[in-house]
Amino acid sequence: MSDQERTIIARSGERSNIRDVSALAGVSVKTVSRVINKHPYVSDEMRRKVERAMDALDFRPSVAARILAGIKSGQIALIYDNHSPYYMNQIQTGCWERCQAEGMRLLAQPVDVADPRVADAVRGLVTETHVDGVVLSSPVTDCAAVLGALEAMEIPFVRISPGTNHALTSSVFMDDAQAADDMTTHLINHGHRRIGFIKGHVDHMASDERLFGYRRALDRAGLVFEPQLMCQGQFDFDSGVAAANELLDLENPPTAIFASNDDMAAGVLSVAHDRGIDVPRELSVAGFDNTTLARMVWPQLTTIQQPTRELAYAATDILLAGIGVQHRRLPHELIERASVARVPLKDATDHD
Repeated sequence: MSDQERTIIARSGERSNIRDVSALAGVSVKTVSRVINKHPYVSDEMRRKVERAMDALDFRPSVAARILAGIKSGQIALIYDNHSPYYMNQIQTGCWERCQAEGMRLLAQPVDVADPRVADAVRGLVTETHVDGVVLSSPVTDCAAVLGALEAMEIPFVRISPGTNHALTSSVFMDDAQAADDMTTHLINHGHRRIGFIKGHVDHMASDERLFGYRRALDRAGLVFEPQLMCQGQFDFDSGVAAANELLDLENPPTAIFASNDDMAAGVLSVAHDRGIDVPRELSVAGFDNTTLARMVWPQLTTIQQPTRELAYAATDILLAGIGVQHRRLPHELIERASVARVPLKDATDHD
C-alpha cells in the first residue's frame, strides 16, 4: 500500500465517503457511483478497483443519501399478517435469501388486515422507508385496501398465493385445492370413509381452496359431504384443539382428521394423546405445509409439502427482475409419515 493510500484511509476515519473511495481507487466519483448502483457500463477492472477501495475503507453507501439523489433505496418490504411462526420463518427466509444474493435489504412488517387503518399503515411504511418494492404474504395478499394503496402509490409488488384478481398482478402460488384433494384421496385410499376436516382462517383464501379440494375428493369417491365433520379453525394450535374435541365428541367420530395446516394438526395430536386415542391405529391425522413442527411432534405428521420458502424466493425474484406481470406456479408434494395408517377393517366396514 502506498503512502498516499495510507493517508486516504487514515483521513477517512470511521465514516468514509464516496470521494474517499474515488481517491483511493484512482477513479472518478461518477465511476464509483456507477459501481454502487450496479451500472452495466463499467469495466471489470474498474469495478474491482472500486470494490477493493470500498472494502479497504469499510465504505457502506448511505441509503438516505441514495434516496435524496433519486436513486433506488436497495430495500424491499415483506408485509404479512400470519401468526404461524413456522410458516412466517420460511417466508422470511425465502425473501431474505433472494435479497442477500442481490445485495438488497429486507424489511419485514406485520399488519392487521382487520384494522380499518391498514392501508394507512402500508402507505406510511412505503413513504418512510422508500422501499423499491413490496412482497405480500397471505392474507395481506388479498386485502383490497392494501392492494389499492400500493397501486395508487405505483409501487411494484408481488403477491404470494393470491385468491382474488389473480391475473392482474404478479404472483407466485401452488394449487391448494389439488393438494387438499391429494391428501383426502390418500386418506380414502387407506380405507377412511369418515374424514374430519379443519378449515383454515376465514381471512385466507387458501382456506376455501383447501376445503374445495377436500369436498371434491369426497365427491369423486362417492362419499357425501357431512357438515358436522367440518370445523372452522384459525390456523393455530388452540383452534386445532377445539376442533378436535368437537369432532371426537361426535356420536360417530371420524377415523381420520385432516387439518388445513400443521399447527392445527398438532392440536389434534395433543387431544388424541390426552384422550388415550392411539395415533394412527385408532385415529389418523394429516396436516398441511410440512413445517418444522411436522417433524417435531409424535408421531411425525403426514402432510402436504407446501414450497413456502421457494414461493417467497420466487416472489422476491419476480419483484427484483422488474419486467412486468409474471405468474409462477410451484409444485406441492404429499409427505407420508407415521400419523396415517389404514383404518381398522372393522371400522371401515361399520362406516361403509
